[in-house]
Amino acid sequence: MERTLVLIKPDGIQRELAGTIIERFERRSLKIVGLKMIHMDEKMAKKHYGIHEGKPFYDSLTDFMSSGPCVVLVLEGKEAIKRYRDLMGATNYEEAAEGTIRREFATDIEKNAVHGSDSPESAHFEIGYFFGELEIAAT
Repeated sequence: MERTLVLIKPDGIQRELAGTIIERFERRSLKIVGLKMIHMDEKMAKKHYGIHEGKPFYDSLTDFMSSGPCVVLVLEGKEAIKRYRDLMGATNYEEAAEGTIRREFATDIEKNAVHGSDSPESAHFEIGYFFGELEIAAT
């Protein structure tokens, strides 16, 4: 089984969309094996999005991600990364497919409700960054 990390971003929490978004994972048989709410500080956001350092959107993204609480989840399932990314939709919500989370809930390219790991390597890093071993349910 594969695992992926999900962040329900501050805009999703502020707009009270967490339950609606989480329900979509469960309807697609993506099992929740880790779940918590955090409020990233700027340092934590900068480290998480370090791969984007130097890009024009880096500072605004890390400012936004440290602006309020997020729900952080670990999902598990066959091809979990691909399946979640398909459900999440394109980063630019205007290009996202109908029925995807970003198409339905994003208000701009940054405030697009959710983040998801894009590869097994990033999933491994991100899960380890946000969760300790004892915080993930054994399956």
